[in-house]
This record gives sequence, structure tokens and C-alpha cells, in this order.
Amino acid sequence: MKYAIALISFGLSLGAIHSRAQSKTLLWYDGPAEYFEQSLVLGNGKMGASVFGGVASDKIYLNDATLWSGEPVDPNMNPTAHKSIPSIREALKKGDNKLADSLIRKVQGKYSESYAPLGTMVLDFEHAGKPKDYYRELNLEKGISTVKYEVDGVAFQREYFISYPDSIMAIHLTSNKKGSLNFDLTFDSKLQYAVSASGNNLAVHGRAPYYAAPNYVDEPSPVRFDKNRGTRFTALFRVVDTDGKVHVSNGALHLENGSRATLLVSVASSFNGFDKNPATEGVDDRKLAQIKLESASKKSTNSLREAHVADHSNFFDRVHLDLGETAAPNLPTDDRLRRYAKGEEDKNLEILYFQFGRYLLIASSRTPGVPANLQGIWNPHLRPPWSSNYTLNINAEENYWLAENANLSEMHLPLLGFIRNIAETGTVTAKTFYGVGGWSAAHNSDIWAMSNPVGNFGQGGPVWANWNMGGTWLVTHLWEHYQFTRDMDFLSQQGYPLMKGAAQFCLEWLTEDAQGNLITAPSTSPENEFITPEGYKGAVLAGATSDLAMIRECFQQTLEAAKVLDRDPEFQQQLERALQKLYPYQIGKKGNLQEWYEDWEDADPQHRHQSHLFGLYPGHHINPETTPALASASRRTLEIKGDETTGWSKGWRINLWARLWDGNRAYKMYRELLKYVEPDGVKTDYARGGGTYPNLFDAHPPFQIDGNFGGAAAVIEMLLQSGNGDIRLLPALPDAWPTGSVKGIRARGGYELDLEWDQGVIRNISITAINAGTVNLIHGKEQKKVTFKKGERKKITWE
Repeated sequence: MKYAIALISFGLSLGAIHSRAQSKTLLWYDGPAEYFEQSLVLGNGKMGASVFGGVASDKIYLNDATLWSGEPVDPNMNPTAHKSIPSIREALKKGDNKLADSLIRKVQGKYSESYAPLGTMVLDFEHAGKPKDYYRELNLEKGISTVKYEVDGVAFQREYFISYPDSIMAIHLTSNKKGSLNFDLTFDSKLQYAVSASGNNLAVHGRAPYYAAPNYVDEPSPVRFDKNRGTRFTALFRVVDTDGKVHVSNGALHLENGSRATLLVSVASSFNGFDKNPATEGVDDRKLAQIKLESASKKSTNSLREAHVADHSNFFDRVHLDLGETAAPNLPTDDRLRRYAKGEEDKNLEILYFQFGRYLLIASSRTPGVPANLQGIWNPHLRPPWSSNYTLNINAEENYWLAENANLSEMHLPLLGFIRNIAETGTVTAKTFYGVGGWSAAHNSDIWAMSNPVGNFGQGGPVWANWNMGGTWLVTHLWEHYQFTRDMDFLSQQGYPLMKGAAQFCLEWLTEDAQGNLITAPSTSPENEFITPEGYKGAVLAGATSDLAMIRECFQQTLEAAKVLDRDPEFQQQLERALQKLYPYQIGKKGNLQEWYEDWEDADPQHRHQSHLFGLYPGHHINPETTPALASASRRTLEIKGDETTGWSKGWRINLWARLWDGNRAYKMYRELLKYVEPDGVKTDYARGGGTYPNLFDAHPPFQIDGNFGGAAAVIEMLLQSGNGDIRLLPALPDAWPTGSVKGIRARGGYELDLEWDQGVIRNISITAINAGTVNLIHGKEQKKVTFKKGERKKITWE
């Protein structure tokens, strides 16, 4: 009952309390955060904040999406690497995988750089007594976090948001007793920085390191600073709209005897593009931050808030999901997770996780050419897990699986712009590392669009360092964007040229096996190893299934794009001939889809990666209807792997089960994705499997945001699948969701749908078409063809 008392003291009714606790769009807690994985995150797609909501002391981690270690990469870092390819291929022809594993280390380059933490702002309050009636929330619909509590009979409230329209963070603080609001504002950072304060302003100027080694690399000097190198940053803090007294001392801002105040925070970096030196060619971060601060200071807090909410809700409110009535009790979010993990029902928690994924994408992906990284934009570590980089063998792509179907196409654009950047460096990589044309990308990248295989010139394990299908995978996102938007200008000017370049790399990289089939050599299957009949455990082989699956999808999509644009007839013929010659899928002795060219054993049969199932999802050339044998083999592969795996991997497997039209298995794993995990900092324990932290962050472990995005995408995949002129309704609806509705989701072909279903059967459909066309609706064994005019909306009752 204490939660009810806390909320009533701030003017809420018991009905509102129950509504909020059961909300599909609200996270709330009865205590402040102690760990990062309990904090509530805010963002405008560039600036990020992790709010702890402490009482006596509140800390807020600050990030800027463009603040990374490093500087523009020289893609010509290993100009003779390609000369090793013939000897590696010769070793593979002789069946000497051990020698191939050794030789391929010559085809490695530098590591990626790391996403940097800007710093921590700290608010210390003069609270003599103990707090009571504490309440903390994150409103996903508004993009606002709120903290409320009472000390010595005085009610305090803080409201935090980060505005995209005004490029500012605002913290509005109030108390209900005059003179009771007193605090100190200080700043700290793990980067090099200096603080100055005057009047009602605090200014921080600093720089990121010019080099930061991955957290898994042991070096004498893993982080290196230089006053003439690296990305500069500025953070400005100002107190406005206060009835208290503001003064400065010892590099801190102090507010005394107030009852209200608004803190404005403006941040900027000198990043000026992936190919511009941020030290010598960077933007003026000081001037940029100052301009944003001065502009926001001229507006009232209400005006800033209203503009922020209008902008944020314009995206968030596009999709609504309802899964029927729930009997789950009134509990804080972390307690809801604990209860749910015991098998209890909480449909609104399932919706909350889905909507949280959409919220995170809005908050972390609105900077041109700078997509969400492994942690979105929220990172407190100088050497974050896996550098918090762009990991291209699944993670960066998984971040964007929900962009189009969850009606957030605009949030896809930063990744699509990044592909254009990496194609430039990747053109050099294709030539110097592989000796072919087109462009390619490897396992890791960063804000500098690094495209080379990593490993630090021979020190990295080939099992992860030498994979080279990153560009092949990335360009499928360009076709997806066109499929959902039908934007011909985008396809013509940006999408197709990049797709063609990636396909060209594959055409030239492919080689023939002894039977004349086209395969890749050398190749690896991301982060997994095989065991040969002779007992050798290795990584490098000829003809990894995952390579060929991605190439098959890339060729099919590029061919279709060329036909849509009526371009390059000779190139179309090359793609068609290559598709006919690609080494076909093989079904192993266990009934599984083979991961290796031969029917070899897996070193780890339950391995978290399932890259050879790419054609099932996120690809489209395997499905139960048109390729039933391959779909069945994919199912057997998933059965062998089992359901216990890391967070992002579980997110992927849920989508795979949905594509197999097995809603109950997909739902089982979705529930497991929401398994409660206690915060543990940066510990990595794959054996423990994934789950969800108290703030709904994905517990990979440790935190990686891809599981959030993959899980959210899977919800829609259970409700709707589309492609090739078909829209399949409720293809993997689980028994747990017999009745419900969803509004605003998107389908390939350029359609937006509202669905209602009851007892597993579609009742009503509303569809809006971007362009004129005919679509085939499929529900169970029934089909309906519906023709639309451009922009037409139709309501359909399913009999």
C-alpha cells in the first residue's frame, strides 16, 4: 500500500495508480537505481542520458553518439594481404584446414575504435531527513522520466527529457515549500577534460582518446590521449527559470533556497564525418553547444517539453498493441519481471517490452550516418564490452530488424547512410585484402566506417576476425527499406548502387569447387568452429553455408532491384548465372541444415550463432511453403541448438521460429527473453544465457541492445509476415494471445495495417496503400486478393 500513498501524495487517484502499474508504455520503480542496468535511459538520437534518480545524490551518465575514440581509418593498412589468398585456397583444396587457419592471419588489420562515455553529471541535494514515498518512472509515450519523493514533509519532483527539436536535455526540479530546493551540480569524466564555471553556467571541454583498444585486448597502453589528436567535446550546463540563488565555486554550480529550477544541458563533439580528422577538420563543438544552449534558454520549460513530446509521440504513437485482458497485479517493473519469470501471466509486460524496443530505436537512431551501436547510445565505460562498436556479423543488423515493420522507417536512415560510408573504405578493403572489385566489410566497424578484417595484424582468432560478409548482409537493409517505402528515388540513387557494389565483390570473390559449384574460399561461419573427421577443430574452410546464404539473398535482391530500375542487363545475366551455380544447401545426417560444406560436427552444437539459417530469417528464400525440406532442416537445426542462449541470439531464434510459423515455440522463447537478471556490471557468462535487466535492457550478458530490438521485431513477425506480393496475417500467433489488436504496423509492398482478432481468427483489417497495387492476404488456408489505388485505405472484414 506504500506505493499508493506515494502516488496519492502527488495528486494521483487509486484508479490512476492501477492504470499506471498495468500500463503498456510505462516503467516504474519504488527506489532509485544503484546500477547502470537499473537506470532509465533517455535520448534524442544523438545525446543520451542514463538517469539513476537518487535522492541525496543523483547521477546521470551522459553520452553523445558521435563521441568515439580514434580518427579516420586508412583502409590501405595491409596492402599485400590479398597475396595470401591463393596459398590459403591451395591449403583448403588439399584439405589442410589447420594450415588455412594459420595462413589467414596474414589477412587481418587493425581493431575497431570504441564508443566513448562523455561523462557523469551529479546533483547533490541538501536532504537532512530520510526519504519516503519514493516513485520513479519512464513514460515511453512522452519520452520523459520522473522522480518523486518526500523528505521532512516536503514533496520533491524531478522531470527529465532530451529534446530532438531543441537539441537539449532539460531537468525540471520542483519542491512544494519555498526555499527547500538546494543542490550542487558537478561533472566528472573518464576522458581528458577541464571545467570552468561562472554565473549560472558550468562549461566542460575535453577530448576522447585517439586510440582505445578493445576491452578483451591486453596492452601496456590500451587508451591513449594526445592534445592534438582525437575528437573534442563540449558539455554546457545552465540553471534557468529558478526562484533560488545560483552561484559557483570550486568548479561547481550551486542553487540555494529555491522551490523550482530548470537545468539545461547542451553537448556537442567535433566529429565532422567518417573521413574528416576531428582534431584538424572537426566542427566547432564549443560554438555548436553554445548556440543550442542559448536558443533553448530563450524558451520556457513548458515550451521545450511540449515540442519534445510532440516530436517524440509523432513516432511512438504510430503503433498500438493490445493482447487482451490481463490479471497481473499492480507491481513495479522489476517485480513484474520477477513474477513473470516464475511463469505468471502479464500480457502488458509483453507489450511493454515490445514498445520499449521501439522507444529505444527512436531514442538512439536519429543521427545521419551514425547508427545505434552495441549499446544504442548508452555507455558508461571507457573500454566498453566489445568496444560498443558496430558488430556486423549480426548485432548491428539486428538493431534494425524492427525499423520498417514497426513503422519507424526514419530511424533506419542512420544505418543506411552508414552503409554508404563503409562502401567507400570497403572498396579499398576488397582490393587490398581480397584482390577483387566491388566493396566489402568484415566483422567489426566503428564511426570511422572501418571495413577491414580485424585481429591486429595476425593476433586475432580467425573464428571471429576473418569473416568478410558484412557488406553482403548490410545491403539487404537497403532493399528492405525500398520494399516497405517504395521510394524509387532512394533505390535508384542510393540503394541499388551500393547493392551492386556488394554483389560485385561476391561475384569476383566466389570460386569453383571440384564439381564446378560456386563457393567462397576461404570462409568462416561467424564465431563457430567445426570438427573434421580427423578430429581437427578449426574455423577456416571452403564453402561455409552462411556465406552462400547471404550471397544468395544479396544476388536475388540486387537482381530484383536492377529489374525494377530497368538497369544493367548484362549484370543481371551475371547474377542469374551465378545463382544457378551456387553450391546448394545440404541436409545433414541429423536432418539439420548443414553449417559446413561437408557434414562435419560442430565444436559447440548449441552455439549462439545460427548464421547458416540466414535464408530463413532475416532472409526470405527459405520458408515452409516454397522450400519445405529446407524449412524442416532449419527447424531440426534449431531443435539441436536448443532454446537456452544469449540475449541477441534468443531474439534471433524467436524470429526464426516465427518464420517457421510456430507461434508457441516463438512465444516460449519470448518469455525466456524476459527472464529477470540481476545487474552485474560487465560480467560475461554465456553459460548463464540471456535475459532482461531491471530497466528492461537486454542481458546478453552483459548489456547489449540488440536483444531488445530483435525481441521487439519478433512480436510483429508473429503477427504479420510479408513479401512477394503476399501479406500473411497472424502466421505465428501463439495460443497465449487468442484475442487482441495491433494498429500501425507495416508490410512489404508499402502497406500499413490495423488488425483485430478473436480466438485466433482475424475479424477486421484496415489497410492503407502507399502506391496502387494488388496484394494477396493470407490467413490460415484462406486467401484474398485486394486491389488498391494510390493512398487508398480499405476496411476488410474476414468471414
